[in-house]
Amino acid sequence: MRLIRFGEPGREEPGVLLPDGRRVDASGEFNDYDEGFFALGGLESLAEWVKDGCPGGVEVPPEVRLGPPINRPSKIVCVGKNYLDHAKEFGEGIPTEPILFMKATTCWAGPNDDVVRPHGSEKLDYEVELAVVIGNTASYVDEIAALDCIAGYSVFCDYSERAFQKEMGGQWMKGKSADTFGPMGPCLVTPDEVADPHGLRLWCKVNTEIRQNGWTGDMMFRVPFLISYISRFMTLLPGDVIATGTPSGVAMGMEIPRYLVPGDAVECGIEGLGELKQRVVALA
Repeated sequence: MRLIRFGEPGREEPGVLLPDGRRVDASGEFNDYDEGFFALGGLESLAEWVKDGCPGGVEVPPEVRLGPPINRPSKIVCVGKNYLDHAKEFGEGIPTEPILFMKATTCWAGPNDDVVRPHGSEKLDYEVELAVVIGNTASYVDEIAALDCIAGYSVFCDYSERAFQKEMGGQWMKGKSADTFGPMGPCLVTPDEVADPHGLRLWCKVNTEIRQNGWTGDMMFRVPFLISYISRFMTLLPGDVIATGTPSGVAMGMEIPRYLVPGDAVECGIEGLGELKQRVVALA
């Protein structure tokens, strides 16, 4: 099953993307894809509604904007340097445990929304990542049971302002949290449609040039371990997002970095999950 949300920013409605490509409005049956939806068995109810032929659902025109496939989560937990080649290009050593940081949830954006370069930004960078959405409350979860905590997977781009992140002291969060720095979508794909989250190709293109080209199987710390590990330090709530890291090829890792500038077109994709497409614009 593939969950979508559509409509103007902040006013999105829930829907589903059917196998034949039709987008169907589910707002007559479900309020939104949020913490309450996942916690109260919403996925199961949605699956039954779809199985019954989406009664009462109307088709959403293709020109209608897609928003992020779930409502803004309580937190976005990111894993740094989780691919060996990226850890090497990033520098500062190879982690022996997952490096965790947060993105402010106000960075939340749709899969085709513009990325706004903030004031003072000179080193805007991209990172395609597999996003894992939590389906039920998870605290001190055993690694064996961790997969049962997943509501689905999606494509995420962890946009970063490297000067804010690396040159201004403190934690990485200040370079990760600008508005529009967290696009996700185009849909949330439930686990029954993802045979192996560690067997997916993921890529990023800038102005049609492939910059990143990797496999989720190259993660040093895999999805079940990450869920179990993170749940030791904080309670993961239904709808929370874990961004699992990025392969090599980011602008910062180049001998002569080619950071993003207004007018650039960025495409991020993961096999079987879909693509994000953003245009970089300057903050007015």
